[in-house]
Amino acid sequence: MADNNQVLRPSGNYPSDLWDDRFLSLPFNNSEFESWSKQVESLKEKVKNMLMSAGSDPLEKIYLINSLYRLGVSYHFEKKIEEELSHLFITLPKHLEDNDLDLHKVAITFQVFRLHGYKMPCDVFRKFQDGDGKFKEALIGNVKGIISLYEASHFKIKGELILDEALAFTKKHLESLANQSISPHLRVYIENALFRAYHYSMQRYEAKQYISFYEKDESRNDVLLKFAKYDFNRVQLLLRQELSDLTRWYQELNLKSKLPYARHRFVESFFYSLGINFEPRYARGRNILPKIVCLTGFVDDTYEAYGLYEELHTSLMLFSDYQKTVYEIILRVYNEAENLVRREGRSYCVSYTKEELKKYAMAHLVEARWRHERYLPTFDEYFENGLYTSAALFGMMQILIGMEEADEKACEWMTNNDNKFPKALQISTRLYNDIVTNEDEEKRGFNTASKCYMKQYNVSREEATKAFRAIIAAAWEDINEGCMRPTPVPMPVVRAGLNYQRLLDFAYRDNDDYSKPGICWKELIPKVLLDPLPI
Repeated sequence: MADNNQVLRPSGNYPSDLWDDRFLSLPFNNSEFESWSKQVESLKEKVKNMLMSAGSDPLEKIYLINSLYRLGVSYHFEKKIEEELSHLFITLPKHLEDNDLDLHKVAITFQVFRLHGYKMPCDVFRKFQDGDGKFKEALIGNVKGIISLYEASHFKIKGELILDEALAFTKKHLESLANQSISPHLRVYIENALFRAYHYSMQRYEAKQYISFYEKDESRNDVLLKFAKYDFNRVQLLLRQELSDLTRWYQELNLKSKLPYARHRFVESFFYSLGINFEPRYARGRNILPKIVCLTGFVDDTYEAYGLYEELHTSLMLFSDYQKTVYEIILRVYNEAENLVRREGRSYCVSYTKEELKKYAMAHLVEARWRHERYLPTFDEYFENGLYTSAALFGMMQILIGMEEADEKACEWMTNNDNKFPKALQISTRLYNDIVTNEDEEKRGFNTASKCYMKQYNVSREEATKAFRAIIAAAWEDINEGCMRPTPVPMPVVRAGLNYQRLLDFAYRDNDDYSKPGICWKELIPKVLLDPLPI
């Protein structure tokens, strides 16, 4: 094989790691942690009593459950919330019929039920429309109602045209309202919602934003506010400690010198992991997932930004040093994961993940061959292969390794892309990624979904992007529908898939923040992992 210095390799020219050793030795203030933990336990009892003793008005409980979720503390009360909602879902329709509830109350109720997997009918909004099927202009003065209807519209599933109308109506009026003379704190809330609805956002980041908004709300509950603040800071300390330990593991591998061509995004990989499951009970999963996410990025970089075709399609025995480095560490991490889950009788999770890794690598090899042969496939041909290079199902199997709720049925379901839910994850991953990376990929000689779509349908890049965003919107509808009860697998598995979809929007909607972490990540990651809330 030719010496590396004598061959022209593709190059990603990726920016260097933003963080270096910033997270390596973060202090863990044990006394502060114990103090916050005591406050959390004390306030938790008060909030639990609030949930159990909420008055006879069912909307009081709906509002409380909504606040618990938006403040990021509902995970403390999952069983109780489930009991309450299963009862309310039976009794509340009659309450809605018997009472002339305003738009805000109806929209909040709709959000809470849909968010927790209860398929409340969208027809509840028809009374707010006129005879022509348009939302009544008189609603414009109900600012809270308009905001709540806007948020509710993002829970749309296929065929719910009234929610398309709701989104168009509310977006128009919220954009107008944001430019009027309103309170700064309401303007910020509206602008944040217009930028990204909370249903599409990362839970930890959204919780911190909402806590700051809730603090300025005159109708706030101070017990809830204190509970949310203490809990956010307590969890933040735990996450920081986890990241510090993992960063030490990463640095000891000396991968930056062994794989200088690759994207070293270990902090970002951890950030993605807590975006899937931030709750303390998933600490073991967060010990495994960032390692595999980062290593998956190395596989991607090896195929697309460094490896030569002659190297990539060779046998294992003829692997180059950098290929051996990548795959040896991957196998080491998988062995570590298998040792952990074997005690639970869940070794099959690792087996399914390895199978998805093979599919991922083979699909990358197809793309490398196309590049080598300068072959431009049709969009349909490219897309079929691209669903596997998206790594969506591979990524979801990595997630399920760390979730005790994921039984073998869940693994079978998640890796069957004949099911709409995992197929929607694949489609979204491929297209979210392509929209923001296509030009860079094409400069390195690779085909992209955009390029193939433009050729097959004789359209511009802008038209291809518009078509992709419409396909992503349809995939979101399938994700929303897949979250409705009854689900074929445990609800935590479905929610992990939903959180994966949310991360796609969070990280890839506007930029490729993994390949080119810039100002956005410099601000977002410290907000979630470094900066505590003032108590």
